[in-house]
Amino acid sequence: MSGNNVIGIRPGEVDADLAGRAMRRIREYLASNPEAEQIEVIGEVGEDEALVVPRAVASLLAQVLSFLASGQGVQLIPDNAMLTTQQAADLLNVSRPYLIGLLQDSAMPYQMVGTHRRIAFKDLLDYKRQDDQRRRAVLDELAELGEEIGRN
Repeated sequence: MSGNNVIGIRPGEVDADLAGRAMRRIREYLASNPEAEQIEVIGEVGEDEALVVPRAVASLLAQVLSFLASGQGVQLIPDNAMLTTQQAADLLNVSRPYLIGLLQDSAMPYQMVGTHRRIAFKDLLDYKRQDDQRRRAVLDELAELGEEIGRN
């Protein structure tokens, strides 16, 4: 991803067993304290040095640890990260020429940086959500047609 605001951990950079134990402890705490909006992380330095994180962050951390525990790498991408056309195509699992066609058809916004197109990660996610909804609607329609044909 372009820019230095993308954080990543490659497979094997973190001990998978340690990640798994930490993930389980966080999930157990969240499950046993469903009303807690903030989570205090108390280290060996004592209660005066507790780290307080929002519940949503603790949940996200548990998910990241889950991936790491299974040996997968993880990247955190801010919504405003600007992607190259190849990165965006890879995330959509399409070819780069197909993605460029989408951009030329105004399927999603992009910016020109010199002679290169850049797509905001948020815009890519918005496109993917809308495309998924369109696909589901088409599948539902096909299923209805199949049922009608089956009844006749």
